Amino acid sequence: MLFTLRWLVVAALILFAARRRSLTTWILVAMVAGAVFGRDFPEAATQLRILSTIFIRLIRTIIAPLLFATLVVGIAGHGNLKQVGRMGVKALVYFEIVTTLALFIGWAAIHISRAGVGITLPPPAAGEQVAPQAAQSWQDVVLHIFPENIAKAVADGEVLQVVVFSVIFGAALALVPDTRRRPLLTLAESLAEAMFKFTSIVMLFAPLGVGAAIAYTVGQLGAGVLLNLLALLLTMYAAVMAFVLLVLLPVALIAHVPIRRFLAAAAEPCSIAFATASSEAALPRAMENMEALGVPRRIVAFVIPTGYSFNLDGSTLYLSLAAMFVAQAAGIEMSTGQQLLLLLTLMVTSKGVAGVPRAALVILLGTVSSFHLPAEPVFIILGIDALMDMARTMTNVLGNCLATVVIARWEGEFNPSVPPATVQTTPAIRGV
Repeated sequence: MLFTLRWLVVAALILFAARRRSLTTWILVAMVAGAVFGRDFPEAATQLRILSTIFIRLIRTIIAPLLFATLVVGIAGHGNLKQVGRMGVKALVYFEIVTTLALFIGWAAIHISRAGVGITLPPPAAGEQVAPQAAQSWQDVVLHIFPENIAKAVADGEVLQVVVFSVIFGAALALVPDTRRRPLLTLAESLAEAMFKFTSIVMLFAPLGVGAAIAYTVGQLGAGVLLNLLALLLTMYAAVMAFVLLVLLPVALIAHVPIRRFLAAAAEPCSIAFATASSEAALPRAMENMEALGVPRRIVAFVIPTGYSFNLDGSTLYLSLAAMFVAQAAGIEMSTGQQLLLLLTLMVTSKGVAGVPRAALVILLGTVSSFHLPAEPVFIILGIDALMDMARTMTNVLGNCLATVVIARWEGEFNPSVPPATVQTTPAIRGV
């Protein structure tokens, strides 16, 4: 009786997803279907690992070109700080301080909840075992950051080495005269756009990959792993609330931001970001509403687009939380130095991916792989990533909206005397 009821529920959810035609809905339904399949047919479920492995391999192919393109565009595109002036320096300093706090809040939250502890991972697939690392001195760790061959770094999945190369390349490109810089910058922009589209195509396979991953995990480990997923999800939302209350609210009070009017102006772009899990979808209305709130257009036009590359509060919080969840699930004790290096890597690699739904998964997988952590816990996270993505994307947008007001106040150009009625508050279109 319960068997029939479970599968009737799965069938109803599939029909619902077919009508909604939403990737997020399909991923959530695939998670439920995979969990039910893994519980009822554990032996068959263990054969589905190939599907999730294919999905992860496709994601891994995106990492190096996406990081290279977004970092080069982010640095070289805003590289002429002489033109940007002190506003650019202030914005970048503010971005790095706030994202660092977000990173450590995510790190602290997962250490408190320990959501990944207690998971017994299945053995790695044949050919995927990671050889144990020899003990390294601090000189070895530092040397490992710098690439000696960028092609080898890409082939070996050494994310931090790719990042170092990309940052230096972007800085060098920013120093090149505009006529010579423009062709390479245009190429990098085109590459970034192409890789975002590549990500979108691969994500069409996500429901199948997620369903297979959850089925395999439940078939191997039992349904108890779902409790760890729930704990991770609750940890993420608690960490977001803590970040808003402990970081963004004090910043707003220190900068004398009119809280009620700011919340009214930020509500719509944040709701769009939460519903679509895409910062880009909320960009036009965020810029409109911040200008209507009293921020000069030239500050809005600089701070929000720059913040989309450098001020990813929600994404950095999620990445630190998820990466430590992977370590906990794998039963790997990382030293304080290793954890700090992991956090530093995540802070740099997260730049430039806020506009694409679930693009943070690409960064997460590449980073944990470069630290020789297993990919299996990432399979588990895939099941609830859509719900986590909504929270981190909304936090990204809220943080960037606040940043525009803070920088305007810092520059002495915030004019909150604009009547509140000019703030755009039309309802968001469903399904955007």
